[in-house]
Amino acid sequence: MPREAVTVAKFGGSSLSEPVRFQKALDVVRADERRRFVVVSAPGKRDAGDRKVTDMLYACYEAAQNANEAEFTGLFEKIKERFETIRRALCPGLDLTEDYETIKVSFRRRMGRDYAASRGEYLNGKLAAACLGYAFVDPADCVFFKDDGAFDAERTNEALHTRLSAEERAVIPGFYGSMPNDTIRTFTRGGSDVTGAIVARAVDALLYENWTDVDGFLMADPHIVRDPKLISTITYHELRELSYMGATVLHEDAVLPVRMAGIPILIKNTEHPEAPGTMILPRREGSEGCVITGIAGRKGFSALTVEKDMMNGELGFVRRILEVFEEYGINFEHMPTGIDGVTLVAPTEQLSGKRTAVLAAICRAAKPESVEIRDGLALIAVVGSGMGRDLPALSKVFEALAGAGIPVLLTNRSMAENNVIVGVDTARFEEAIRAIYAIFEK
Repeated sequence: MPREAVTVAKFGGSSLSEPVRFQKALDVVRADERRRFVVVSAPGKRDAGDRKVTDMLYACYEAAQNANEAEFTGLFEKIKERFETIRRALCPGLDLTEDYETIKVSFRRRMGRDYAASRGEYLNGKLAAACLGYAFVDPADCVFFKDDGAFDAERTNEALHTRLSAEERAVIPGFYGSMPNDTIRTFTRGGSDVTGAIVARAVDALLYENWTDVDGFLMADPHIVRDPKLISTITYHELRELSYMGATVLHEDAVLPVRMAGIPILIKNTEHPEAPGTMILPRREGSEGCVITGIAGRKGFSALTVEKDMMNGELGFVRRILEVFEEYGINFEHMPTGIDGVTLVAPTEQLSGKRTAVLAAICRAAKPESVEIRDGLALIAVVGSGMGRDLPALSKVFEALAGAGIPVLLTNRSMAENNVIVGVDTARFEEAIRAIYAIFEK
């Protein structure tokens, strides 16, 4: 299939939550002949007080496992009605009765939580395919995981390419695939974003469109900063940095398949399809100096600091500490070091119930002069091309925090030179982000 003729369009749960929004998504697909492959999520919340269908499916499956027939039946009927409301409004000729019965029986036969969670995407895929007149392609037949649960990228790419080459147009449910034993396996959070990227790579798409309920990627969290600017273009590297640090428009794992193929991603709003959105590109062309892309952060970190005279001359010192972290299943996020000390930043929750044992193990392994844990740490990433080597831009970050009277508890800078990390007290987190955003807006 010629690459210039193919766009992959993925629609999130908010875009498919009820008939009016679902219809807008269908209109988007029909508006451009190049949108030949569509990836769908399960229905999301219709309003703030609503529940996502995926959460309802988890609860329904649990009721089935607990043999709570009344709760199971009640929940299943509510889930069924979510899909029937869309079906009756948009494709009344489609009959999903057999699918509902198969799912109900499978829940009672304990087909697994992943199977249960995937049925939202499965049924929405059936609806979208029927409404559009597209083929329905079940990812259980062509998205594969290995025995250890890891995604099998190359086998999937080959199988999907073969399967989709046989279809002029198709709808593919997101979020799930299959294990070697033919059981259903789901991706982690943001799984439909990943499926969209996998499909885009398999068909060698010109563009991967990710349709959601926002106009694009914002420079900062709108819950913290009032009316932050829209980011018009962002690189794959910058996206991963911001997504990992808390920006939630697109799952960071969705970048890898399209990055491998050099396919740009366009974030668009189903409610405002005329808005330009945010284009995610392999690299930024034609810019000089530092370009600040965005600011993001996360709370819930602890800093474990180990000090010992002449640490820098002791071969294997840091390795022994990291082996303790590995032994206790703790991931470290950052590791700023000095001549006689090293700090490892880790999620506070991963230290729960292990603190005394971890400290004792580090003392045995590294024989430090002191070791302590400080909680209540928040990390903020200021991301942009050239950020790490642009002295005026770096100075602005610390000028902003100093001006707001916010102590910097630690700093870390990537050698990739596209971000700088600062650690602040959790109580000053929102204030720090606002201060940094404001100084770059001057």
